[in-house]
Amino acid sequence: MYRTPDCFSVAESSRRLPETPAATRLSAYEVCAGHAQRTELVASETGLFWLEEAPGEQGKVLKFRTETGEQGGLLEGHTLGSRINGYGGGSLAALDDRVVAVTDEQALVSVTLGQAGGRVLVPAAECAWGGLAADHARNRVLAVREADGVQQLVAVGDDGQWVCLHQGEDFYGAPVLSADGWQIAWISWQLPAMPWLSSRLWVGELDRAGRLRNLRCCRPPVEASVQQPLFRGDALWLLSDHDGWWQPWQIQSQGRELVWHRLPAPDLDHANAPWQLGECHHCALPDGRWARVRYHQGTGELWLIDAAGDETRVAREFSDFRSLCARHGRLCCVARSPDRLDAIIEVEPGTGEVRVLVGGEAPLPGRELALPETFVLPAQDGDDVPVQGFLYAPVEPVFTAPPLILVAHGGPTSAAYPVYNPQVQYWCQRGFAVAEVNYRGSSGFGRRFRLALAGGWGELDVQDMRRAAAYLVTQGRADERRLYIQGRSSGGYTALMTLVDDDCFRGGASIFGVTDPLNLKRMTHRFESGYLDWLLGDASLHAERWHARTPLHHAGRIRAPVIFFQGGLDRVVVPAQTRAMVASMTAAGHPPELHWFEDEGHGFRRRRNQANMLEWLYSFYRSTGLKANERAENLS
Repeated sequence: MYRTPDCFSVAESSRRLPETPAATRLSAYEVCAGHAQRTELVASETGLFWLEEAPGEQGKVLKFRTETGEQGGLLEGHTLGSRINGYGGGSLAALDDRVVAVTDEQALVSVTLGQAGGRVLVPAAECAWGGLAADHARNRVLAVREADGVQQLVAVGDDGQWVCLHQGEDFYGAPVLSADGWQIAWISWQLPAMPWLSSRLWVGELDRAGRLRNLRCCRPPVEASVQQPLFRGDALWLLSDHDGWWQPWQIQSQGRELVWHRLPAPDLDHANAPWQLGECHHCALPDGRWARVRYHQGTGELWLIDAAGDETRVAREFSDFRSLCARHGRLCCVARSPDRLDAIIEVEPGTGEVRVLVGGEAPLPGRELALPETFVLPAQDGDDVPVQGFLYAPVEPVFTAPPLILVAHGGPTSAAYPVYNPQVQYWCQRGFAVAEVNYRGSSGFGRRFRLALAGGWGELDVQDMRRAAAYLVTQGRADERRLYIQGRSSGGYTALMTLVDDDCFRGGASIFGVTDPLNLKRMTHRFESGYLDWLLGDASLHAERWHARTPLHHAGRIRAPVIFFQGGLDRVVVPAQTRAMVASMTAAGHPPELHWFEDEGHGFRRRRNQANMLEWLYSFYRSTGLKANERAENLS
């Protein structure tokens, strides 16, 4: 389950797991094992295909649904998922008669309906694949391939032979083709930029043999992040934030020039930060209609826009939408909500009628769920967009302010969404409130809010987390004597920095969190190799800032108890980060608690490990304060 490295003296390392909760409570394993996730939906004439991590399983498998309603699994014995850029995306491409998928081992496999297994197109090797797209006209797939630190845009034939279409850019976004297969577009970006900071569009043509010609690079009018190009007929559309928000734009040719035309759209982000390849938040539908996702106060909304520009919001019972695609004139997508598991839904464009095709199950049958409440922090001077978050109250009625777990999301250029989270439910079933905060730097609130964290990491996010805790206390929604903070990855960094010289929190948790940005910069993967300089400034010019914002250098100033969780296979936040912090805190006389999962990477995938982590956290929070259901007057 876990291992504590021999070189550390770690407090509580030999303590037994806490007793099994009372029969009326869901166990940590029940909460984790009952979760199902559905992602990366693609469509073809044959049917719908997606990746699914079913309840009780670990690893994603390939599922399908035909037009007649037949459902099942493909590629039995294989778990799937791209590992490109460390975060994957674009693991599937659906051709007319087959599906091409990326396995966990980074092989390319082709499978047709009715096959028990599949046919290996490209064996696993020292490379990663992602961003797959179907080239129906040539019975092949396009993909982004990375090997030896170099990415290429390639085409892979049905015989497994691949050819390079383009190289020379540091990173490539998922390519798209026009319906007739003659036009192609993709996104690229160069180090040190991340794709949500600065990227550019490429537009070209393919000849009958599939060779690239007449290639043009199209930069937005000012530096911007562009993403998700798609063709409607010969017209090219994409999402760009050069006007302040990720909004829809049409690209038109005027001679050799490419001209940008903004489409009518509100000042809201119509996509989130592109950590993964292959995402799609907009989709062309018949009769000039469009489907688009908008993020408003952290919640995803699905809108249909007709040819006259009239708009209708649909699927209001869901709060986030991914992988939009059209099939037989209808919109299909993955839809998420706070009170059900991931669903694949179908929307009739003419009426807005929604039908759940797959999933959408009640996650905890017979149990009351904690549902998110939006809160907004009072604006400070200079705030263009107030900081927003989601509060989940304890399920059982409480007569006093409950203990609060404040959660800093990872990224940090990501966001918290109001969707079902089994770990949040675990805490709310045990008398805790949970607050997820979209601090400055989060995506979904416009470019200026997202880029506010440049040079301000470890300061602005920390301020916002402290403000959120104070606000919820003043509102009577949290007990100021029972405040905790936790985070994963960069959220672990924010949690640790929040605890420096702070007496408000009774404890904190770093889950594979960043502790030493400078050393991480030397060791992390290529995708994020320039990210830390953006977050903290050029290390050679801002050495004092880097030192001041490094938890490792301030281990002795963290007075609250801390618990760490780390995977031994983590290639993003490497294990040395946690080892060094634990050693430094121990040397300072404040030995933390450490739980080591040798078989886990960046994100714990095994249900038993997820459950054990929750149980250790629960025991830790109880040991650093009172039981969650004790009355306030009993506090000592």
